[in-house]
Amino acid sequence: MHYKNGREAKNGDKIVLISSYGSPIVGILYDAVAENDYCNGKIAPTSPSDLCPNLKECLHLDDVLGILAAAEAESKDASNPEQIKT
Repeated sequence: MHYKNGREAKNGDKIVLISSYGSPIVGILYDAVAENDYCNGKIAPTSPSDLCPNLKECLHLDDVLGILAAAEAESKDASNPEQIKT
């Protein structure tokens, strides 16, 4: 993945979209897939009022999804009458 000027593009980069059909957009590149330079990735717009979190209070999204999946599996096991031992 590369930008218009040839620089390598990486998820998490701060970027500027300069299009012919609107105002420039400044944001963070995410969900871009390697080896694709067209209609690839998304831009999370930024603003001066964006939250400034303490990272010690945050979790990575993948970790939260894993916790939720494990909780869902545990809930399904608990609701299955065949799993309940008497």
